[in-house]
Amino acid sequence: MKRLFSTFPLIFLFLIHFHPISGQSPAAAPAPPGPDNLTSILEKASQFTTFIHLLQSTKVGDQIYIQLNNSNQGLTIFAPTDNSFSNLKPGTLNSFTDQQKVELIQFHVIPVLLSPPQFQTASNPLRTQAGGSEGQFTLNVTATGDQVNVTTGVTNATIGNTVYRDDQLAVYQVDQVLLPLSFFMPPPPVSAPSKPKEGATSPDASSDSDGDSPPDSSGANYRSGYLFLAIFSLMLVLAAFS
Repeated sequence: MKRLFSTFPLIFLFLIHFHPISGQSPAAAPAPPGPDNLTSILEKASQFTTFIHLLQSTKVGDQIYIQLNNSNQGLTIFAPTDNSFSNLKPGTLNSFTDQQKVELIQFHVIPVLLSPPQFQTASNPLRTQAGGSEGQFTLNVTATGDQVNVTTGVTNATIGNTVYRDDQLAVYQVDQVLLPLSFFMPPPPVSAPSKPKEGATSPDASSDSDGDSPPDSSGANYRSGYLFLAIFSLMLVLAAFS
């Protein structure tokens, strides 16, 4: 009997270890993964260092992440390679203002999800994330067979391959930096001041005409009369004492 009680604690511990207490909640299921990070996708694909730097410095990469996280609309990204930035005229990027750099990167973002077959039937011009007035930041996509070209009025780029695609984000490699036409359009001419109507008198002319008018002679005539009266009175006084 003593031996039986000595083994009972061991059996009790064994049952507790292999049979959890009833009522214990099961482990929570893992949360679904969040939206893909564009910069992480481009880093894995390599050859997009300059584009990644601009995404980060302009904060457009953060805007894209937030948009993917809070919207089901989807996005299409045209990602220029490092070689495409090297092909730009020296000093081109440095000539852009900070605002233009933001617009440049947003110009590579289409606010809808486009699959490769949809390029065949895309309705041009395509609106970009850069927005702006009508036609200011739009581009055209044309497909001939398997080749897809993207034109901006300044740049004619070709889509090389698909870097990444899911049901919310599509990233396509392009061989040229997409430059907006609005960056290179001359500013509107400044309108010239309207000419005065013929025959109209300007304020300066009226002031000049006032200056050319004859002086008022009433004061001079008064002084002459007073002098004559004084001389005449003096002559009467002298005549009275002579």
